[in-house]
Parts: sequence; C-alpha cells; structure tokens
Amino acid sequence: MTLTFHNITKEFKDGSNTIVALKPTDFSVKSGEFVAIIGPSGSGKSTFLTLAGGLQTPTKGEITINESDYSKLSEKERAKLRYKDIGFILQSSNLIPFLTIEKQLDLVDKINKKANKERQNELFEDLGISHLKTKFPSDLSGGERQRVAIARALYNDPVLILADEPTASLDSERAFEVVELLAKEAKEQKKAIIMVTHDIRMVEKCDKVYEMRDGILTQKS
Repeated sequence: MTLTFHNITKEFKDGSNTIVALKPTDFSVKSGEFVAIIGPSGSGKSTFLTLAGGLQTPTKGEITINESDYSKLSEKERAKLRYKDIGFILQSSNLIPFLTIEKQLDLVDKINKKANKERQNELFEDLGISHLKTKFPSDLSGGERQRVAIARALYNDPVLILADEPTASLDSERAFEVVELLAKEAKEQKKAIIMVTHDIRMVEKCDKVYEMRDGILTQKS
C-alpha cells in the first residue's frame, strides 16, 4: 500500500479572502512505514490528515492510494474506501456512549459479518484495557477512552492508520506504550501509519519525521 500526495494544495474561502491551508505538497508513505508530522497549532497538520483520509478533497493536485486516484472519487466511494482501508485515531475518542467497551468492537464485527475475539483480546491486552471490557465510556478516564479508540481503529485491520495527537490525553508511560504499539503495527502488520503530534518525544520510533509550518511540509534530517 502506498499513499501519495502529488502537488496537493488546499484552499479555503473566508469571505472575500482565500486562505491557503496547505501549500503545494508532495508526500508518500508505504506499508511498514511509521511517519510523524510535527508542528505548531494552525500550521496545516489537521488539514493534511483530513485530506489523507479522504474527509476533504484537495483544491489542486492528486492523492493516490496504490496508484489509484483517490481524490477524484465520489464521497460515497471515498466513504467505502475509508471504512475498509483507513483507521482514524482522533484527539477525541468518539466512542458510542451507550455501548460497553467490548460492544464497541462487536459493532465492527456486526458490520463486517465476522468476529475475531482473539484479535479483540490481543488489542485489549496490548493497550492495558482488558479489565474495562464491561464498562461504558462514561465510566472511563480520558486516557482510558483514548486507548479504547486506538483498539477500535486497529481492530478493522486497516492498511493506513491516521493518528491525530493519539497520546495527547495519556500520561508519559502510556503515551510511550501507545507509540511502541503503533511502531509494532507498522512493522509486523505492514501498516502505513501517519501520526500528527506536538510532542517531539514521541517521534523516536518513527521512520521519518516531517515538520509542518504555515502550510509547508518539509522532511527533517
């Protein structure tokens, strides 16, 4: 799997003004690569991530997944591809409030019409949340909810994982464990992973590190 940005630009209208959130950008990530993007708030990191996930379309340029033009697909086709191939780990956990932690993943099984309890238990164990399976999101701390959200994102076996500040609500020990898990997923399960983070301590396990400033993406040496 390869995700590629070919001369991508993203602009927004603000009244009569045009805001260039992402200046012409070339980028690629392949299966087995764990890539970090660092940079201050408002620099264009989230815009980059939403474009990579097909939640927005570029103003100019072409986004390809496995050499197929993803940016020209209809919203319905992109949504189908997102569900099948992309896992999102967001700053807010976005868990379903009336489902227990175990049922959050059972819902994925129901949609896919297949169950994989062994994989569920493996993820719960790796993330230290096995004891929370019967709890509801409201019973959990912010860090615990984030770990459940990570389990849910990994559970559907996506080829591309987009993580937006996945360690923001975790203490240092858990944060490093999560990054370790993402690095392991990239290498052992051949996932392509892009992690946006403010915390430069978290990039040690990454294969490549990019910096976003004022909509310009540059690779750090």
